[in-house]
Formats: sequence, structure tokens, C-alpha cells
Amino acid sequence: MEFDLNHAATTEGEKIAFCNGDCGKNNSGCVCYLNSSSSSSSCSANSSSSSSLSSSIYFELWHACAGPLTSLPKKGNVVVYFPQGHLEQVASSSAFPPIEVPNFDLQPQIFCKVVDVQLLANKENDEVYTQVALLPQPELEGLNLEAKQLEDLGVDEEGGGRSPTKSTPHMFCKTLTASDTSTHGGFSVPRRAAEDCFPPLDYKQQRPSQELVAKDLHGVEWRFRHIYRGQPRRHLLTTGWSIFVSQKNLVSGDAVLFLRGKDGELRLGIRRSVQPRNGLPDSILSKQNSYPNVLSVVANAVSTKSMFHVFYSPRATHADFVIPYQKYVKIIMNPICIGTRFKMRFEMDDSPERRCNGVVTGITDLDPYRWPNSKWRCLMVRWDECIGSDHQEQVSPWEIDRSVSLPPLSIQSSPRMKKLRTGLQATPPDYPFILYYVSASIQCQDL
Repeated sequence: MEFDLNHAATTEGEKIAFCNGDCGKNNSGCVCYLNSSSSSSSCSANSSSSSSLSSSIYFELWHACAGPLTSLPKKGNVVVYFPQGHLEQVASSSAFPPIEVPNFDLQPQIFCKVVDVQLLANKENDEVYTQVALLPQPELEGLNLEAKQLEDLGVDEEGGGRSPTKSTPHMFCKTLTASDTSTHGGFSVPRRAAEDCFPPLDYKQQRPSQELVAKDLHGVEWRFRHIYRGQPRRHLLTTGWSIFVSQKNLVSGDAVLFLRGKDGELRLGIRRSVQPRNGLPDSILSKQNSYPNVLSVVANAVSTKSMFHVFYSPRATHADFVIPYQKYVKIIMNPICIGTRFKMRFEMDDSPERRCNGVVTGITDLDPYRWPNSKWRCLMVRWDECIGSDHQEQVSPWEIDRSVSLPPLSIQSSPRMKKLRTGLQATPPDYPFILYYVSASIQCQDL
């Protein structure tokens, strides 16, 4: 299934629905709700209205499956593309480390205009991903553009992409329990979720029931028997549920999402508990695994000023490697100081979103020989606590939030980080880097 984001009938009031942060904290069947009484933007009558509604709910479902931290660039906007970040994603499914890949003399950051954005879903495992078409804009290199020029280029003042906000569809997300995935049971739905998301049952019947039809991200219809029974009475999905669990290979801890659009259409999505190393389809990975030349297409596009495509798997990638131009400019114009305290958002296995505190301990090129003066993961950081598998010693400056009331910290007197869990990498990358000497006083380094 693919969907052209550029033709979605989405406005500021009709962007995305997603879990409120409680989903996935344990296996007790956490449920997240979203209700909205606000109306979405008006659509044209007849068939185009139906198409717009379908596009809108697909957009909602895709984002809900991608997670609350996902933000997408907009068509026509100016962005900054980082080849290093692109290589990191490709390297997750390749035997070649990034250090061995030719960089074709590309700049560490490349200014581009977004030509097209498509929301896609992997048929092999239901992981969502996106394809972004970019057109290099080499004339923007080194320019300090005025506000009017930025507006003409399609640069948002806030510099943000499409990100989750409250929306119109009714939705719930539940983390599956062992009984939910048992071949002998069904899917237990809390009453509030069932009454908000599913069509109303006739409670005058002795055993109220109905057939539900829900489409997944690929447009495949799944049919379930929705019944209200038991002592005490509860909502269950019975017939058809075991087939769904089996064919989707669902296990306890995975999350299932149901969304109901304005027209009553029911959509169904999955967010697996284990984040993939790379959520892209095998067909795309096989093409990228002519890996030593993965950047040759980009180099050719830059030299000929032609379009190129990148694929992005939000749940498998730590950081965006295509970011809004304005966000990049703010980083350049506001240097980060060594000793700066910050917060950073992560999507964890036990929670869709978690904020962790840290301190900047140095500013460095991740790979000074091949990518000098790159801003990709140029900040050396130390975390106040162990953050599990997402532990990183170097992050990119646009990933952190400096607008928090945390005082600057003297590096030498800062509290020691808690001991890392067994098996976590606490050593720097295998390739060389340069680390500025950190003195007792707090020093600022220009990025």
C-alpha cells in the first residue's frame, strides 16, 4: 500500500491521532484513547469527499503506527539531507560499515527541496516507512537568507514538518496480553474503547453481537465477530481474531490500533514491541545492498541538479537524516556550549515516548577525515541515567531540547552516570574522531 502525502486532505486540525504515552508500559493491556468533537476541514462534495476522508484516516493510521516522535517533511519545503545519517540506516542491514563506503566528495549536509513524500507500509512485517523525493539546491550553500527569501523557497518559520496532533478519528491502542494472543481466546476490548471506536451494539439482545470489517495499512479487509458476553460482561473480538494474530505473527507485548473515521470506516494497524533493525522491504534493501555505491545516485543528482529518492524507516532509525532548513539554521546561529544540560526524547520498548536528561561533554566531527565539519552526531554527551538500547554517546544538535530549566553543569563535577546494562556499547565508534579538550570552565564551541 502506498499513499501520496501531497494529495492528503489534511489541515492543522486534521493531522494525526496517536497514543497518549501509556501504551506498551506493561503487558496488562494498556489502552490509549483519543476522542474529538471538532470537525475537520471541509471537503468538496461527492466522490472527492470520500477519497479525502479515506486519505485522511490512512494518514492518521500511518502516523499512529510510526510512533509519536515521527515528523515528516512537507512537499515544496527546503530541507537539509545528511548522507552520514542515510548511511547509518543502510548499514543496519549491511555487512559494510559506513567507514568503507565511498562518499563521492559529497558535502556533509546537502540542501534540497522536497518534491514528493509517500507513506508506505512493508507487506512483510507491517512496519511503516516513507519515500522522499529530493531536488538538490546547491545555490543555498553558505547563504544567510532573509525571511522573505525563505518564504519564497517554502521554508516554514517554525521549521517543523508534519507531526502528530489531535485529530478527528476515534482511536484506541492496546498492548496485547498473553490471553489476547492465545489460539483459544479472543481479543478483550475495554468497554470505553469499544463504545467509542466500534459501531453501537443493540444491548437489548440477550447476546449483543455484530460483524466488524477493518482495513489494514495494505488495504486488506479483516472480519471479526464483536460480541458482548460473560460475567461480568465484556467486549470481545472472537471469530477471525485468531487468524489475524496468526497471519500477522503477533505476540504478547505487540500493540494493535483501531481507528474509526468520520464516515464510520474502521482501520487497523500494528506497532510491534521489538523495533526493527531496518523496517524497509527486502526489495529495497537488496537494491541498497549494492551498498558501497549507495551514495553514487546522490552524487549524480547533485552534479546534474536532478531528483533523487531516499527511504526512511522511522521506528528503525535513531535520528532523522532529512531535517527542516530552519531547524538547521537555528542550530548554526545558536552555538551549543560544552556543559549544556538538555533533554532528549526517545521511543522506548516500555513506553512510546520517554524524556532523558544529559549533558554535552564535547563537540566533535564523528568522522573528520571523510566528513569534516559535519553536524551529524557532532555532540558528545553523557546521560544522567542508563537509557537501555538507545544509549548513544554522540547525538545531533537538532535532536536535543535546550529550552529546559536545567543549569549548565561543570563536566568535572557532574554526577557519574549509572552503570550501563550488560551488553551495551559504552565505547566510541571504531573510526577516528577529534574531541575538543574539556576544561574545568564551560566553553562554547561553534558548530
